[in-house]
Amino acid sequence: MKLTANHPFKSVILLISSFLLTGFATIAQIPPGYYDNAAGKTSVELQTALHAIIKNHMVLTYSYLWTAFQTSDDKPNGTVWDMYSDIPDGTPNGNPPYIFHFVTDQCGNYSGEGDCYNREHSWPSSWFNDQSPMVTDLFHLYPTDGYVNNKRSNYPFGTVSTASWTSENGSKLGNCSWPGYTGTVFEPIDGYKGDFARSFFYMSTRYYTEDGNWEVTDMTNKSQLKPWALQMMLHWSIMDPVTTKETDRNNTVYGMQNNRNPFIDHPEYVYMIWGYPVGTDEITAHDHPLAIYPNPATDRCQVDLPADVKTMNLQLSLASTTGIKSTPQYFQSGSALILDVQTLPTGIYIVNLTGDSGCWHGKIVKE
Repeated sequence: MKLTANHPFKSVILLISSFLLTGFATIAQIPPGYYDNAAGKTSVELQTALHAIIKNHMVLTYSYLWTAFQTSDDKPNGTVWDMYSDIPDGTPNGNPPYIFHFVTDQCGNYSGEGDCYNREHSWPSSWFNDQSPMVTDLFHLYPTDGYVNNKRSNYPFGTVSTASWTSENGSKLGNCSWPGYTGTVFEPIDGYKGDFARSFFYMSTRYYTEDGNWEVTDMTNKSQLKPWALQMMLHWSIMDPVTTKETDRNNTVYGMQNNRNPFIDHPEYVYMIWGYPVGTDEITAHDHPLAIYPNPATDRCQVDLPADVKTMNLQLSLASTTGIKSTPQYFQSGSALILDVQTLPTGIYIVNLTGDSGCWHGKIVKE
């Protein structure tokens, strides 16, 4: 655990910062009608509609990011939520190797892991030439260990089979093992891959058609993901679904920037724009189809639970093709879930089932 002695001057800064942040104390939920203009749209039309909804956000200063992190990226115990060093709750035999405290552990100089935290552009700022407003857009900025941030550099995210370097929480640097790219990449741990994927989907949508001066990189074509990276991020978004951490952060950042990450509010938008990922061995290992019948259904249908599913902490939701999310009434009968779909409007629904042992997806046609 990284501890730094308190200094009176830093204590005053922390006190002043707490007053500055009181304006954001009330969590901002999705405003009524916020996504109305996206209803019924798919593909490029949906991305265009979402871009119009979330563009022209309030631009923060670079120095204010330190203060913003104190409410956007604070853990329940008040310490820094650093996705490059943290190990999520519930991870078997896992505890964070060290923790940071706001202000007192702010970088500064560092010579190794655990020295201090700084401001990480998960979408590297060199990819958009350090321009505003991207350089201070909180939806892709996170407080992270300075040393690990430096190791990540501006390498793409990717998957690594044989690591040339591994951080204390298990993040890796090495050659990419994902089909389509073999260069050096940085792989965060599984528990935060979905967070970064939804950050990248946000960037591709917030700056859609506003990327004239952006770079073409190994991972991106200006603001859009290259095919190999898109497939990987689609997989990551399924493998690591939206968590309370992301929802709370989305609400907090909305209070600062006056815009939201649509892919946290509506995870189904990802697949409505870019489709579902193609099959790979890794996807097969984490994401399984559900057996659902009768299908089409009129009043009830049965969802067979996979043989290896753990029934603790199961969450089931539906997403319509118009982007409406709902949680149906259901009960468990042996190794199946019985869904009441009587009140669902006629249409096609994507079924999302998540739990401690994985993610599963299916489709219901409601007659």
